[in-house]
Amino acid sequence: MALRNLRYDGDEILRKKSKEISSIDGRILTLLDDMVDTMYENDGVGLAAPQVGILKRAVVIDVEDGNVYKMINPRILSISDEEQTAQEGCLSVPETKGMVSRPIKVTAEYTDVEGNLVTIEAEGLLARAICHEIDHLNGVLFTDKIIKSN
Repeated sequence: MALRNLRYDGDEILRKKSKEISSIDGRILTLLDDMVDTMYENDGVGLAAPQVGILKRAVVIDVEDGNVYKMINPRILSISDEEQTAQEGCLSVPETKGMVSRPIKVTAEYTDVEGNLVTIEAEGLLARAICHEIDHLNGVLFTDKIIKSN
């Protein structure tokens, strides 16, 4: 177990686009494990590699008490027309919350830690988390999408 240092709003790395991961090696697996530990330590439900200073397309998500998704090169294939608006926060923007609209359902694709291409249909909080974390990979913060602040 290793904790990584979080990067916070104002750090330029959070505004850069992450690079595709071309091969899954020990460094990537360690990064994903460290990201899970860091997410849990900070009471998060998701974490993207740029949030720990690594410009790689990797995210981890756990919105269901221990069901961890380790996603390499995730991308959204489709979104529902119906949206959900809810309060969001972010480990990289502490003390800030705001209402953000996201699709209620998404279909996403990612590579898992064993190199398998996985397609997932997610809704509710998982769909929201996938969108939020993929935004991080593209240099977008939830604060860019706030409808109203709390």
